[in-house]
Amino acid sequence: MSEQTLFVQGNEACARGAIYAGCRFFAGYPITPSTEVAECLAELLPVNGGKFVQMEDELASMCAVCGASLAGRKSMTATSGPGFSLKQEALGYAVMAEIPCVVVNAMRGGPSTGLPTEVSQSDVMQARWGCHGDHSIIALTASSVQDVFAITVEAFNMAETYRTPVILLFDAEVAHMREKLVVPAEGVLKTVERLHTEVKEGVAYHPYLPREDGRLPMSDFGGKHRYNVTGLHHDIWGFPTQNPEMVAKLNHHLFDKIENRSAVLARWKEFELDDAETVIISYGASARTVKQYASDRRQRGEKIGMLELQTLWPFPKELVREKTKNARTVLVAEMNMGQVSNLVKGVVDRPERVFLANRIDGHYISPDDIAKAIRLIDGRGF
Repeated sequence: MSEQTLFVQGNEACARGAIYAGCRFFAGYPITPSTEVAECLAELLPVNGGKFVQMEDELASMCAVCGASLAGRKSMTATSGPGFSLKQEALGYAVMAEIPCVVVNAMRGGPSTGLPTEVSQSDVMQARWGCHGDHSIIALTASSVQDVFAITVEAFNMAETYRTPVILLFDAEVAHMREKLVVPAEGVLKTVERLHTEVKEGVAYHPYLPREDGRLPMSDFGGKHRYNVTGLHHDIWGFPTQNPEMVAKLNHHLFDKIENRSAVLARWKEFELDDAETVIISYGASARTVKQYASDRRQRGEKIGMLELQTLWPFPKELVREKTKNARTVLVAEMNMGQVSNLVKGVVDRPERVFLANRIDGHYISPDDIAKAIRLIDGRGF
């Protein structure tokens, strides 16, 4: 496949990124503002040797994705807030059974059906804590159509490397904006292929026995090896166990394989941070506003810089602490009640100097919103 230049929505960039990464199965149910991901894949998958299935609801979609992935296909689904809520039971199953897959949540205003056609970034905590029990998760985001494509490829790579579901937390603005997209030629972006076991047919295969590097080789379910898959705590054969030592070991494994790699999994962009006295942290569509504001104020001599987070979970605490250590003030710009702002306060040395610029009304955050927050900070003497 040669390089292509297109003018597309963020949702189409996501679909094309999935195809580039090797996705060959999609199951989903239409919901604004993610529906175009499904529509695009309904066209792209059949001509690329894949399968598209519209399921009866969101939970069934997530279950179908789990099954297809176990059978050997890179798989994904897409939804928005209310549908993401419905997927949580099967998402937890994917975490426990260590099933690689990608879940897109194009965020809109909530709670409940909320604002179906308006923007929000209020599902950050749901992405981390939506499933019950102790677990960890990877959640990525992006602020441009080009970055949506690239981070979707990254999501599949991480899913396959760590045998885990990966969430793509886009928002309605990014999902529906149209921009230039350069689809790289095949092989330009790294893609991680599934690690299959080398255990021969007829020889005992342990689906949950990690190699020395921590990766768990897979065998296509229904293929050469017979093994058990369950949402219960299990042993290395996949069979349920209540042995306290095994239960604790599995819980640590599911948590540590992601949380202990937070620095490796961190993806970010930065703008004018070297001498910044005010660092504005943002993500998704909000980061576009912040970059414009910081650029304008720089021209007036104000030392403002931006840290754009592309990895939200595991939260990149070392990165945030390092990039803000010399800042006089830290401002977090987001379209929710302060979900990432509270995280930032928990990792910096001086949380009293962390402030919030936000909108929660379905309207896109503007440079005036940022300026207003800055004026309030200055009025407090910081």
